[in-house]
Amino acid sequence: METSSPEDPKEEKPLPTPPIQVATPVFGSLKDFSWNLLLIVVGSCVSALAINGILLPQKFMSGGLTGIVLGIKFLYPPASVAVLYFVLNIPVFMLGSKMVGRRFFWYSVIGVLVLTIALYFIKIELPVHDKILAAILAGIILGAGAGIVLRSQGSGGGLDVLSVILLNKFSIRIGNTFLGVNIVILAVAALMVSLDAALYTLVYMYVSSQVIEIILTGLSQRKVVLIISQHWKEISDQILHRLNRGITHIHGQGGYSGKEEKILYAVVTIRELPRIKRIIKSIDPNAFVVIYNTMEVMGQRIGNQPHW
Repeated sequence: METSSPEDPKEEKPLPTPPIQVATPVFGSLKDFSWNLLLIVVGSCVSALAINGILLPQKFMSGGLTGIVLGIKFLYPPASVAVLYFVLNIPVFMLGSKMVGRRFFWYSVIGVLVLTIALYFIKIELPVHDKILAAILAGIILGAGAGIVLRSQGSGGGLDVLSVILLNKFSIRIGNTFLGVNIVILAVAALMVSLDAALYTLVYMYVSSQVIEIILTGLSQRKVVLIISQHWKEISDQILHRLNRGITHIHGQGGYSGKEEKILYAVVTIRELPRIKRIIKSIDPNAFVVIYNTMEVMGQRIGNQPHW
């Protein structure tokens, strides 16, 4: 007679412990926060110098939120530029809180507070009497200030927030947003001031948009290089080993000769461009080379996307 022993009950396995998620600080590390705060403070002070030192005395208009603030100031002189700027930024940040990153949002809040304080205290009139020179100087100073602030992980509020939203959503360059929106606002604002003042303001805004673009993308701009050469192998090896830069081989065919060609495709920084040109000329002076600009490049080693 066979006897059966009851089966041992299966041991219950403990449920896996979910990984502990460490919350990332909103402002990053202390070093990051200090650097971003420094950029915001310096840029805001420079911007305040241009607004109170040139735009107000010269009665120039401006674009974006600053233009609205200056328009109200010209219509009602007792109004405070600092207070107006702070109040008008409230609805902008209500919109930005839903469409930009949390870190950018809170750094921008700090930027508005710092710029408000700077507008209140920095009131140094710059002794420039020629209108066109004043417009150029205002564009250089204000563009530098806005560009420095945007080099941080925040902004000074106003049109800066709108520009970042458009950059993230539609890849519209920040300088182009500033120029386009400012021209529209300037057309309306020309009814409030003289046509001469509006034209001087247009000069200032153009210079400002160019300075912002230079500060943000000037040194980080990427170039695409296309190379067609019979010595493509030597050129490719030199780029890989001397520049330590990746390169792609594309199969091509001559439209007239029907001959198969190798096309070298590389993305380099603007500082690497002279070196790659020297490499090509030293190996094949007759190589066919096309170089053109990029708007943004995504990638770990060569990418230049903004940090917002």
